[in-house]
Amino acid sequence: MASFRPLIPALWLLAPSLHGEDPPAPDPALLERILDPSSREDVAFRTVVERVTGHRVLPIDPMAPVDQAILAVITGAMNRSLAALNREDSPLRRERRINEASRYFEQSIRDLIAAHPDFECAVPATAGGASQTAGYPDLRIQHLPSGRVAYLDPKLVETGTLDGGLRTFYFTPGTHTNKILEDAHHLLVGIRHDGKDGAWTFLSWTLVDLHGFRVRLKAEYQAGNRDLYRPELIIRSGP
Repeated sequence: MASFRPLIPALWLLAPSLHGEDPPAPDPALLERILDPSSREDVAFRTVVERVTGHRVLPIDPMAPVDQAILAVITGAMNRSLAALNREDSPLRRERRINEASRYFEQSIRDLIAAHPDFECAVPATAGGASQTAGYPDLRIQHLPSGRVAYLDPKLVETGTLDGGLRTFYFTPGTHTNKILEDAHHLLVGIRHDGKDGAWTFLSWTLVDLHGFRVRLKAEYQAGNRDLYRPELIIRSGP
């Protein structure tokens, strides 16, 4: 946990209470810096990954043969997925919300890349050994001849919003749920659609190398329904 301190002060501030110890006295200056979004500096995503997981984020070199092979197989999978999922008889057309459509792209990309004799593609396992679809990254690609790994995160994005400020990327550091288990390329593919619910047309895709990507910390408290609806908290129900 000590490695978080110079990078994510908010997490360090909360850490003692998470371990059952008395929290430190509040630091007004630190609290103000955490709670004021305008004062939060962004950091390189590769720095976060490397400090949290101990694994390097490798840059893509378009001139390197292995990287060329990775880019080629992703390009082929994306072009074929776009064509297939734009068809009128695509199962994706039965969905009402664009969030439900993303799993079809993930499955299509995974199947197409895995069908290539030089590649494996699967949902990455967590550090705890589970196969978990939730959380970053969505797919693990391995170039078998070289052993090189690339993580790929597909994202659906409505046309006209590529320059928007709405948060669309999340990375939550974890221990047992960590899915980054090796040095690898980190790639994100944005799949642009026209926004017509239930009748989407997927227009294009854009592949991003996250080696140069920068992120910001959002400090928040959160809870799930299991925490909210505990018997000792309920004071009335109806009808």
